[in-house]
Amino acid sequence: MDTDAPTKSTPLWGWDELIAASGGRPDGTPTQAVTGFAINSREISPGDVFVALRDKRDGHDFVNSAFAGGAAAALVDEQYQRQDGDGALVRVSDTFVALEDIGRAARARLAPDARVIAVTGSAGKTTTKDMLRASFGSLGPTHAADRSFNNHLGVPLTLARMPADTRYGVFELGMSHAGEIAHLTRLVRPHVAIVLNVLPAHLGNFAGEGEIADAKAEIFQGLEPDGVAILNGDSPHFDRLRKIATGHTAQIMTFGSAESGADGALIDCGQRARDGKPGQKILAEFPSCGMMTYQIALAGRHTAENSLAALLAVDAVGGDVQRAAMALAEVAPSSGRGERISLPVEHGTVLLIDESYNANPGSMAAAIRTAAQTRGNDKRRLILALGDMLELGDRGLELHRGLADTIDAAGVDLVFASGAQMAALFEALPEHRRGQWAARSTDLLEPILATLQYGDVIMVKGSNGSAMGALVAGLKQHYAGPER
Repeated sequence: MDTDAPTKSTPLWGWDELIAASGGRPDGTPTQAVTGFAINSREISPGDVFVALRDKRDGHDFVNSAFAGGAAAALVDEQYQRQDGDGALVRVSDTFVALEDIGRAARARLAPDARVIAVTGSAGKTTTKDMLRASFGSLGPTHAADRSFNNHLGVPLTLARMPADTRYGVFELGMSHAGEIAHLTRLVRPHVAIVLNVLPAHLGNFAGEGEIADAKAEIFQGLEPDGVAILNGDSPHFDRLRKIATGHTAQIMTFGSAESGADGALIDCGQRARDGKPGQKILAEFPSCGMMTYQIALAGRHTAENSLAALLAVDAVGGDVQRAAMALAEVAPSSGRGERISLPVEHGTVLLIDESYNANPGSMAAAIRTAAQTRGNDKRRLILALGDMLELGDRGLELHRGLADTIDAAGVDLVFASGAQMAALFEALPEHRRGQWAARSTDLLEPILATLQYGDVIMVKGSNGSAMGALVAGLKQHYAGPER
Protein backbone atom coordinates (compact mmCIF):
# COMPACT_ATOMS: atom_id res chain seq x y z
CA MET A 1 0.00 0.00 0.00
CA ASP A 2 1.36 3.39 -1.04
CA THR A 3 -0.23 6.39 0.62
CA ASP A 4 0.30 9.69 2.39
CA ALA A 5 -2.84 9.36 4.53
CA PRO A 6 -4.98 6.59 5.97
CA THR A 7 -8.16 5.50 4.27
CA LYS A 8 -10.64 8.22 5.18
CA SER A 9 -12.86 5.72 7.00
CA THR A 10 -9.95 4.67 9.19
CA PRO A 11 -9.22 6.87 12.23
CA LEU A 12 -5.73 8.36 12.17
CA TRP A 13 -5.73 9.53 15.79
CA GLY A 14 -7.99 8.84 18.73
CA TRP A 15 -9.24 12.06 20.35
CA ASP A 16 -7.58 11.42 23.72
CA GLU A 17 -4.41 10.28 21.94
CA LEU A 18 -4.34 13.50 19.90
CA ILE A 19 -4.85 15.67 22.97
CA ALA A 20 -1.93 13.95 24.69
CA ALA A 21 0.31 14.23 21.62
CA SER A 22 -0.39 17.96 21.21
CA GLY A 23 0.03 18.81 24.89
CA GLY A 24 -3.18 20.82 24.62
CA ARG A 25 -6.58 20.82 26.28
CA PRO A 26 -9.85 19.81 24.63
CA ASP A 27 -12.70 22.23 24.05
CA GLY A 28 -15.51 20.02 22.81
CA THR A 29 -15.51 16.54 21.26
CA PRO A 30 -15.48 15.79 17.52
CA THR A 31 -18.56 14.18 15.99
CA GLN A 32 -16.48 12.30 13.40
CA ALA A 33 -13.21 10.39 13.39
CA VAL A 34 -9.93 12.26 12.95
CA THR A 35 -8.57 11.03 9.61
CA GLY A 36 -6.11 13.72 8.53
CA PHE A 37 -4.50 17.13 9.01
CA ALA A 38 -4.52 20.31 6.95
CA ILE A 39 -2.90 23.73 7.28
CA ASN A 40 -4.87 25.30 4.42
CA SER A 41 -8.60 25.72 4.99
CA ARG A 42 -9.21 25.45 1.23
CA GLU A 43 -7.76 21.93 1.25
CA ILE A 44 -9.90 20.54 4.08
CA SER A 45 -11.32 17.05 3.66
CA PRO A 46 -13.99 15.67 6.01
CA GLY A 47 -12.27 14.34 9.13
CA ASP A 48 -9.23 16.63 8.95
CA VAL A 49 -7.84 18.54 11.90
CA PHE A 50 -7.25 22.11 10.78
CA VAL A 51 -4.01 23.53 12.21
CA ALA A 52 -4.36 27.30 12.61
CA LEU A 53 -0.78 28.44 12.06
CA ARG A 54 0.41 32.02 12.35
CA ASP A 55 2.45 32.20 9.14
CA LYS A 56 2.09 34.61 6.21
CA ARG A 57 -1.56 34.77 7.20
CA ASP A 58 -3.13 33.95 10.55
CA GLY A 59 -4.82 30.59 10.27
CA HIS A 60 -7.17 31.50 13.12
CA ASP A 61 -9.04 33.72 10.65
CA PHE A 62 -10.02 30.59 8.72
CA VAL A 63 -11.06 28.20 11.50
CA ASN A 64 -14.74 28.76 10.81
CA SER A 65 -14.21 28.10 7.09
CA ALA A 66 -12.39 24.88 7.94
CA PHE A 67 -15.35 23.61 9.94
CA ALA A 68 -17.69 24.58 7.11
CA GLY A 69 -15.51 22.42 4.86
CA GLY A 70 -15.92 19.36 7.07
CA ALA A 71 -13.07 19.59 9.58
CA ALA A 72 -13.38 17.23 12.55
CA ALA A 73 -11.49 19.60 14.84
CA ALA A 74 -9.12 22.56 14.88
CA LEU A 75 -5.81 23.11 16.63
CA VAL A 76 -5.89 26.70 17.93
CA ASP A 77 -4.09 29.03 20.32
CA GLU A 78 -5.46 29.33 23.86
CA GLN A 79 -6.75 32.87 23.26
CA TYR A 80 -8.79 31.98 20.17
CA GLN A 81 -12.42 33.12 20.51
CA ARG A 82 -14.88 30.38 19.56
CA GLN A 83 -17.31 31.32 16.77
CA ASP A 84 -20.74 30.04 15.82
CA GLY A 85 -20.26 26.95 13.68
CA ASP A 86 -16.97 25.91 15.28
CA GLY A 87 -16.63 22.29 16.29
CA ALA A 88 -14.16 20.57 18.61
CA LEU A 89 -11.03 22.56 19.42
CA VAL A 90 -7.63 21.61 20.79
CA ARG A 91 -6.27 24.64 22.60
CA VAL A 92 -2.47 24.94 22.81
CA SER A 93 0.04 27.63 23.65
CA ASP A 94 1.59 27.54 20.16
CA THR A 95 0.04 25.72 17.19
CA PHE A 96 3.33 25.28 15.31
CA VAL A 97 5.03 23.72 18.34
CA ALA A 98 1.97 21.52 18.87
CA LEU A 99 2.11 20.34 15.24
CA GLU A 100 5.74 19.36 15.72
CA ASP A 101 4.85 17.55 18.95
CA ILE A 102 2.14 15.60 17.14
CA GLY A 103 4.71 14.73 14.46
CA ARG A 104 7.12 13.46 17.12
CA ALA A 105 4.36 11.36 18.65
CA ALA A 106 3.49 9.90 15.23
CA ARG A 107 7.11 8.92 14.71
CA ALA A 108 7.37 7.44 18.23
CA ARG A 109 4.30 5.23 17.85
CA LEU A 110 5.66 3.31 14.84
CA ALA A 111 6.39 -0.37 15.43
CA PRO A 112 10.01 -1.25 16.30
CA ASP A 113 10.50 -2.97 12.95
CA ALA A 114 9.21 -0.02 10.91
CA ARG A 115 11.82 1.81 8.87
CA VAL A 116 12.07 5.51 8.04
CA ILE A 117 13.98 6.85 5.04
CA ALA A 118 14.94 10.51 4.52
CA VAL A 119 16.39 12.09 1.39
CA THR A 120 17.99 15.45 0.70
CA GLY A 121 20.05 17.01 -2.07
CA SER A 122 20.25 20.13 -4.19
CA ALA A 123 18.15 18.63 -6.98
CA GLY A 124 15.97 15.58 -7.55
CA LYS A 125 14.62 15.24 -4.00
CA THR A 126 10.95 15.07 -4.86
CA THR A 127 11.34 12.70 -7.79
CA THR A 128 13.53 10.44 -5.66
CA LYS A 129 10.97 10.63 -2.85
CA ASP A 130 8.39 9.42 -5.36
CA MET A 131 10.68 6.57 -6.42
CA LEU A 132 11.27 5.63 -2.78
CA ARG A 133 7.54 5.68 -2.13
CA ALA A 134 6.88 3.38 -5.10
CA SER A 135 9.75 1.05 -4.22
CA PHE A 136 8.82 0.62 -0.57
CA GLY A 137 5.12 0.69 -1.42
CA SER A 138 5.62 -2.61 -3.24
CA LEU A 139 6.93 -4.13 0.01
CA GLY A 140 4.43 -2.94 2.63
CA PRO A 141 2.33 -0.04 3.97
CA THR A 142 4.25 3.08 2.99
CA HIS A 143 3.70 6.70 3.92
CA ALA A 144 5.01 9.75 2.03
CA ALA A 145 3.73 13.17 1.08
CA ASP A 146 2.14 13.57 -2.34
CA ARG A 147 3.81 16.94 -2.78
CA SER A 148 7.15 18.53 -2.02
CA PHE A 149 6.50 18.92 1.72
CA ASN A 150 10.14 19.27 2.69
CA ASN A 151 10.33 22.36 4.90
CA HIS A 152 9.63 23.40 8.49
CA LEU A 153 5.87 23.08 7.90
CA GLY A 154 5.70 20.23 5.41
CA VAL A 155 7.80 17.75 7.37
CA PRO A 156 5.87 17.90 10.68
CA LEU A 157 2.60 17.90 8.72
CA THR A 158 3.66 14.74 6.88
CA LEU A 159 4.66 13.15 10.17
CA ALA A 160 1.32 14.04 11.77
CA ARG A 161 -0.47 12.38 8.85
CA MET A 162 1.50 9.13 9.21
CA PRO A 163 -0.66 6.13 10.22
CA ALA A 164 0.47 4.07 13.19
CA ASP A 165 0.70 0.90 11.08
CA THR A 166 3.15 2.42 8.60
CA ARG A 167 5.90 -0.05 7.72
CA TYR A 168 8.01 2.38 5.68
CA GLY A 169 8.02 6.16 6.11
CA VAL A 170 9.61 8.29 3.37
CA PHE A 171 10.51 11.94 3.96
CA GLU A 172 12.07 14.65 1.82
CA LEU A 173 14.16 17.26 3.68
CA GLY A 174 14.98 20.61 2.13
CA MET A 175 16.80 23.72 3.20
CA SER A 176 17.91 27.17 2.13
CA HIS A 177 19.99 27.98 5.24
CA ALA A 178 22.33 26.09 7.55
CA GLY A 179 20.66 24.43 10.52
CA GLU A 180 17.31 23.74 8.89
CA ILE A 181 17.92 20.09 8.00
CA ALA A 182 19.41 19.40 11.45
CA HIS A 183 16.07 20.25 13.04
CA LEU A 184 14.00 18.32 10.50
CA THR A 185 16.07 15.14 10.67
CA ARG A 186 15.74 15.04 14.45
CA LEU A 187 11.98 15.08 14.00
CA VAL A 188 12.06 12.32 11.38
CA ARG A 189 14.78 10.13 13.00
CA PRO A 190 15.57 8.15 9.83
CA HIS A 191 17.06 4.67 9.66
CA VAL A 192 18.38 5.53 6.17
CA ALA A 193 19.61 9.02 5.22
CA ILE A 194 20.37 9.82 1.56
CA VAL A 195 22.30 12.78 0.14
CA LEU A 196 21.75 12.80 -3.62
CA ASN A 197 24.05 15.66 -4.63
CA VAL A 198 25.52 19.01 -3.67
CA LEU A 199 25.05 21.77 -6.26
CA PRO A 200 25.30 25.58 -6.17
CA ALA A 201 21.70 26.07 -5.02
CA HIS A 202 20.96 28.84 -2.46
CA LEU A 203 24.58 29.87 -2.95
CA GLY A 204 23.68 33.37 -1.85
CA ASN A 205 23.18 32.00 1.67
CA PHE A 206 26.52 30.16 1.83
CA ALA A 207 30.20 30.94 1.34
CA GLY A 208 30.59 28.10 -1.17
CA GLU A 209 29.60 24.56 -2.09
CA GLY A 210 31.54 23.18 0.85
CA GLU A 211 29.16 24.91 3.25
CA ILE A 212 26.20 23.61 1.23
CA ALA A 213 27.62 20.10 1.61
CA ASP A 214 27.88 20.62 5.37
CA ALA A 215 24.24 21.76 5.47
CA LYS A 216 23.09 18.70 3.51
CA ALA A 217 25.15 16.46 5.80
CA GLU A 218 23.07 17.67 8.75
CA ILE A 219 20.67 14.90 7.74
CA PHE A 220 22.98 12.40 9.45
CA GLN A 221 22.47 14.05 12.84
CA GLY A 222 19.07 12.40 13.16
CA LEU A 223 20.12 8.89 12.15
CA GLU A 224 18.98 6.07 14.38
CA PRO A 225 21.81 4.11 16.09
CA ASP A 226 21.62 1.32 13.50
CA GLY A 227 21.20 3.79 10.63
CA VAL A 228 22.73 3.80 7.16
CA ALA A 229 24.08 6.79 5.25
CA ILE A 230 23.78 6.64 1.45
CA LEU A 231 26.08 8.92 -0.56
CA ASN A 232 26.75 9.71 -4.20
CA GLY A 233 30.13 8.12 -4.89
CA ASP A 234 30.72 10.41 -7.88
CA SER A 235 30.11 13.64 -5.99
CA PRO A 236 33.11 15.97 -5.77
CA HIS A 237 32.07 16.41 -2.13
CA PHE A 238 32.01 12.68 -1.38
CA ASP A 239 35.02 12.67 0.96
CA ARG A 240 33.65 15.60 2.92
CA LEU A 241 30.22 13.98 3.25
CA ARG A 242 31.68 10.59 4.15
CA LYS A 243 33.78 12.12 6.93
CA ILE A 244 30.73 13.80 8.44
CA ALA A 245 28.57 10.69 8.05
CA THR A 246 31.19 8.56 9.76
CA GLY A 247 30.65 10.57 12.92
CA HIS A 248 27.00 9.47 13.02
CA THR A 249 26.92 5.93 11.65
CA ALA A 250 29.11 2.90 11.16
CA GLN A 251 27.56 1.97 7.82
CA ILE A 252 27.95 4.00 4.65
CA MET A 253 26.71 2.83 1.25
CA THR A 254 27.31 4.52 -2.08
CA PHE A 255 25.55 4.82 -5.43
CA GLY A 256 26.92 6.02 -8.74
CA SER A 257 29.09 4.87 -11.61
CA ALA A 258 30.70 1.45 -11.71
CA GLU A 259 34.05 3.25 -11.99
CA SER A 260 33.56 4.78 -8.55
CA GLY A 261 33.22 1.31 -7.01
CA ALA A 262 29.72 2.18 -5.77
CA ASP A 263 27.61 -0.37 -3.91
CA GLY A 264 24.69 0.51 -6.17
CA ALA A 265 26.52 0.78 -9.48
CA LEU A 266 25.10 2.12 -12.75
CA ILE A 267 26.38 0.00 -15.64
CA ASP A 268 24.25 1.39 -18.44
CA CYS A 269 21.19 3.60 -18.94
CA GLY A 270 19.40 5.73 -21.49
CA GLN A 271 18.07 3.00 -23.77
CA ARG A 272 14.42 3.40 -24.65
CA ALA A 273 12.08 1.55 -22.31
CA ARG A 274 10.07 -1.39 -23.62
CA ASP A 275 7.09 -0.81 -25.94
CA GLY A 276 8.41 2.62 -26.84
CA LYS A 277 7.11 4.09 -23.60
CA PRO A 278 8.79 7.23 -22.20
CA GLY A 279 11.71 6.53 -19.91
CA GLN A 280 14.78 4.35 -20.01
CA LYS A 281 16.11 0.90 -19.36
CA ILE A 282 18.77 0.61 -16.67
CA LEU A 283 21.44 -2.00 -16.05
CA ALA A 284 22.79 -1.84 -12.51
CA GLU A 285 24.40 -3.92 -9.78
CA PHE A 286 23.37 -4.12 -6.12
CA PRO A 287 24.92 -5.86 -3.09
CA SER A 288 22.03 -8.25 -2.40
CA CYS A 289 21.08 -9.32 -5.91
CA GLY A 290 24.00 -8.61 -8.22
CA MET A 291 23.40 -7.47 -11.79
CA MET A 292 19.84 -6.61 -12.76
CA THR A 293 17.86 -4.74 -15.42
CA TYR A 294 14.86 -2.56 -14.74
CA GLN A 295 13.08 0.39 -16.34
CA ILE A 296 11.90 3.76 -15.16
CA ALA A 297 9.38 6.07 -16.78
CA LEU A 298 11.71 9.04 -16.29
CA ALA A 299 14.43 10.44 -18.53
CA GLY A 300 17.99 11.54 -17.81
CA ARG A 301 21.15 9.96 -16.45
CA HIS A 302 20.78 11.95 -13.22
CA THR A 303 17.38 10.35 -12.66
CA ALA A 304 18.81 6.91 -13.39
CA GLU A 305 21.46 7.53 -10.74
CA ASN A 306 18.85 8.66 -8.24
CA SER A 307 16.87 5.47 -8.87
CA LEU A 308 19.97 3.63 -7.67
CA ALA A 309 19.80 5.57 -4.40
CA ALA A 310 16.15 4.58 -3.96
CA LEU A 311 16.84 0.89 -4.55
CA LEU A 312 19.98 0.98 -2.42
CA ALA A 313 17.78 2.21 0.45
CA VAL A 314 15.62 -0.88 -0.07
CA ASP A 315 18.77 -3.01 0.00
CA ALA A 316 19.96 -1.25 3.17
CA VAL A 317 16.87 -2.33 5.14
CA GLY A 318 16.86 -5.88 3.78
CA GLY A 319 14.03 -5.40 1.28
CA ASP A 320 13.51 -7.21 -2.03
CA VAL A 321 15.38 -4.98 -4.48
CA GLN A 322 14.15 -6.74 -7.62
CA ARG A 323 10.53 -6.46 -6.56
CA ALA A 324 11.02 -2.81 -5.61
CA ALA A 325 12.65 -2.06 -8.97
CA MET A 326 9.59 -3.27 -10.86
CA ALA A 327 7.51 -0.56 -9.19
CA LEU A 328 9.71 2.20 -10.62
CA ALA A 329 8.24 1.71 -14.09
CA GLU A 330 5.02 3.29 -12.81
CA VAL A 331 6.56 6.51 -11.40
CA ALA A 332 5.64 9.24 -13.86
CA PRO A 333 7.20 12.71 -13.90
CA SER A 334 5.11 15.20 -11.96
CA SER A 335 4.03 18.68 -12.96
CA GLY A 336 7.01 21.03 -13.12
CA ARG A 337 9.51 18.19 -12.73
CA GLY A 338 9.96 16.80 -16.20
CA GLU A 339 6.32 16.21 -17.14
CA ARG A 340 5.98 15.75 -20.89
CA ILE A 341 2.97 17.18 -22.66
CA SER A 342 2.08 16.79 -26.33
CA LEU A 343 0.70 20.04 -27.74
CA PRO A 344 -1.34 19.89 -30.98
CA VAL A 345 -0.12 22.23 -33.71
CA GLU A 346 -0.71 22.40 -37.42
CA HIS A 347 0.52 19.23 -39.16
CA GLY A 348 1.50 17.49 -35.90
CA THR A 349 2.54 18.09 -32.32
CA VAL A 350 5.08 19.92 -30.18
CA LEU A 351 6.61 18.21 -27.14
CA LEU A 352 6.54 20.46 -24.06
CA ILE A 353 8.88 19.42 -21.23
CA ASP A 354 7.74 21.12 -18.04
CA GLU A 355 10.71 21.63 -15.69
CA SER A 356 9.32 24.84 -14.28
CA TYR A 357 9.18 23.91 -10.59
CA ASN A 358 12.69 25.06 -9.66
CA ALA A 359 16.25 25.44 -10.90
CA ASN A 360 19.89 25.76 -9.97
CA PRO A 361 22.94 25.56 -12.26
CA GLY A 362 23.34 21.80 -11.80
CA SER A 363 19.71 20.88 -12.33
CA MET A 364 19.45 23.31 -15.24
CA ALA A 365 22.39 21.71 -17.04
CA ALA A 366 21.00 18.22 -16.42
CA ALA A 367 17.58 19.24 -17.74
CA ILE A 368 19.11 20.70 -20.91
CA ARG A 369 21.10 17.54 -21.57
CA THR A 370 18.05 15.37 -20.96
CA ALA A 371 15.88 17.50 -23.25
CA ALA A 372 18.49 17.12 -25.99
CA GLN A 373 18.16 13.33 -25.77
CA THR A 374 14.49 13.50 -26.74
CA ARG A 375 15.41 14.37 -30.31
CA GLY A 376 17.11 11.02 -30.88
CA ASN A 377 18.56 10.86 -34.39
CA ASP A 378 15.88 12.96 -36.05
CA LYS A 379 16.11 16.66 -36.75
CA ARG A 380 13.58 18.04 -34.27
CA ARG A 381 14.38 21.55 -33.10
CA LEU A 382 15.20 22.00 -29.42
CA ILE A 383 13.94 25.26 -27.94
CA LEU A 384 14.56 26.42 -24.37
CA ALA A 385 12.55 28.90 -22.34
CA LEU A 386 14.64 29.74 -19.28
CA GLY A 387 13.95 31.90 -16.24
CA ASP A 388 16.27 33.23 -13.56
CA MET A 389 18.02 30.85 -11.17
CA LEU A 390 17.68 32.64 -7.86
CA GLU A 391 19.63 32.80 -4.56
CA LEU A 392 23.03 32.46 -6.24
CA GLY A 393 24.59 35.49 -4.59
CA ASP A 394 27.51 37.30 -6.15
CA ARG A 395 28.10 34.47 -8.64
CA GLY A 396 24.64 34.73 -10.15
CA LEU A 397 25.54 36.39 -13.45
CA GLU A 398 28.62 34.20 -13.87
CA LEU A 399 26.63 30.99 -13.33
CA HIS A 400 23.93 32.08 -15.76
CA ARG A 401 26.49 32.90 -18.46
CA GLY A 402 28.15 29.55 -17.80
CA LEU A 403 25.13 27.69 -19.17
CA ALA A 404 26.14 28.78 -22.68
CA ASP A 405 28.62 25.91 -22.95
CA THR A 406 25.99 23.34 -21.96
CA ILE A 407 23.56 24.84 -24.47
CA ASP A 408 26.20 24.66 -27.20
CA ALA A 409 27.09 21.04 -26.39
CA ALA A 410 23.40 20.08 -26.47
CA GLY A 411 22.94 21.61 -29.90
CA VAL A 412 20.08 23.84 -28.77
CA ASP A 413 18.42 25.71 -31.63
CA LEU A 414 16.77 28.65 -29.87
CA VAL A 415 16.75 30.13 -26.37
CA PHE A 416 14.03 32.36 -24.97
CA ALA A 417 14.94 33.93 -21.64
CA SER A 418 13.27 36.01 -18.96
CA GLY A 419 14.57 37.89 -15.94
CA ALA A 420 17.53 40.11 -15.16
CA GLN A 421 19.90 37.22 -14.43
CA MET A 422 19.04 35.33 -17.61
CA ALA A 423 19.84 38.45 -19.61
CA ALA A 424 23.50 37.62 -18.94
CA LEU A 425 23.10 34.21 -20.56
CA PHE A 426 21.09 35.62 -23.46
CA GLU A 427 23.85 38.11 -24.25
CA ALA A 428 26.46 35.33 -24.10
CA LEU A 429 24.68 33.28 -26.77
CA PRO A 430 25.52 33.52 -30.46
CA GLU A 431 22.98 35.44 -32.52
CA HIS A 432 21.54 32.35 -34.23
CA ARG A 433 20.49 30.90 -30.86
CA ARG A 434 18.76 34.00 -29.53
CA GLY A 435 15.00 33.75 -29.54
CA GLN A 436 13.89 36.65 -27.37
CA TRP A 437 14.52 38.06 -23.88
CA ALA A 438 11.77 39.54 -21.72
CA ALA A 439 11.54 40.87 -18.19
CA ARG A 440 8.64 38.54 -17.31
CA SER A 441 8.04 34.92 -18.26
CA THR A 442 4.55 35.54 -19.63
CA ASP A 443 5.93 38.14 -22.04
CA LEU A 444 7.62 35.25 -23.85
CA LEU A 445 4.35 33.49 -24.64
CA GLU A 446 3.47 35.27 -27.88
CA PRO A 447 7.02 35.13 -29.34
CA ILE A 448 7.23 31.42 -28.55
CA LEU A 449 3.79 30.72 -30.06
CA ALA A 450 4.90 32.50 -33.20
CA THR A 451 8.02 30.33 -33.37
CA LEU A 452 6.76 26.83 -32.56
CA GLN A 453 6.17 24.37 -35.38
CA TYR A 454 5.36 20.69 -35.51
CA GLY A 455 8.14 18.40 -34.35
CA ASP A 456 9.70 20.96 -31.98
CA VAL A 457 10.76 20.13 -28.43
CA ILE A 458 10.45 23.02 -25.96
CA MET A 459 11.76 22.78 -22.40
CA VAL A 460 10.71 25.37 -19.80
CA LYS A 461 12.74 25.80 -16.60
CA GLY A 462 13.55 28.35 -13.92
CA SER A 463 13.43 28.99 -10.19
CA ASN A 464 10.03 29.23 -8.55
CA GLY A 465 10.37 32.98 -8.21
CA SER A 466 10.87 33.37 -11.95
CA ALA A 467 7.27 32.19 -12.54
CA MET A 468 8.03 29.91 -15.48
CA GLY A 469 5.03 27.83 -14.46
CA ALA A 470 2.84 30.68 -15.72
CA LEU A 471 4.44 30.33 -19.15
CA VAL A 472 3.74 26.59 -19.14
CA ALA A 473 0.12 27.29 -18.18
CA GLY A 474 -0.13 29.79 -21.03
CA LEU A 475 1.17 27.29 -23.57
CA LYS A 476 -1.19 24.56 -22.36
CA GLN A 477 -4.16 26.91 -22.34
CA HIS A 478 -3.46 28.16 -25.87
CA TYR A 479 -3.27 24.69 -27.35
CA ALA A 480 -6.32 23.51 -25.42
CA GLY A 481 -8.44 26.25 -27.00
CA PRO A 482 -11.60 25.49 -28.97
CA GLU A 483 -9.91 26.22 -32.28
CA ARG A 484 -7.72 23.17 -31.64
